[in-house]
Formats: sequence, structure tokens, C-alpha cells
Amino acid sequence: MASATEKVVTVVNPMGIHMRPADQISRAAKRFQSKIEIEKDGQSIDCKSIINILTLGARQGTQLNLRASGVDADEAVAVLAGLFARGFDDCESDSEVVIPEPS
Repeated sequence: MASATEKVVTVVNPMGIHMRPADQISRAAKRFQSKIEIEKDGQSIDCKSIINILTLGARQGTQLNLRASGVDADEAVAVLAGLFARGFDDCESDSEVVIPEPS
């Protein structure tokens, strides 16, 4: 059964959403069947596109509305919100970030 869910997330990492976090968001979003969007100041973008994510210009402290609709929407929002909460592991070394698989 399809569902829809949304959550407000805050960009906590010092560098904001740059190429590496945009890639993490996109890769994580592509693992889900649901349509996943991020909204900032009335502009909604598709989370499965790195370029679209970068156009948000989201800096540290920016609040974004994360929204998903589809069969795995709840899990998609939970996984993506986790990336935001961890700050995309920006404070760590260049170690590989593991994105959990959908269950």
C-alpha cells in the first residue's frame, strides 16, 4: 500500500550540502521506489538528482522539508533524515560512508 510521509530536517554539517552530501542523498534515494523530494523556500526538487540537490544551495542551519510518497516512503524518509542528522559524516575522514539498504 502506498503511503506519504514528510519530515523537516536541518542541514547540520559545517559545509552545507556540497557535492559529497548531494551524492549520498541521491544514492540513498535511488534505492527506494518512492518519489522523494526536498523542498526549500517553496522550491521542490527530486532527491534522485545530484544536480537538483545542489541547486538548493542549502547551507548549515537551513531547514528543508523532506517528502516521500510510495510503497517505501516511511523508510525512505527515515534513511534520508538519518543522513542529515549525522551531518553526512562530514567531520570524519574520507572513509566510505555506508548507506543502509532498504529492508
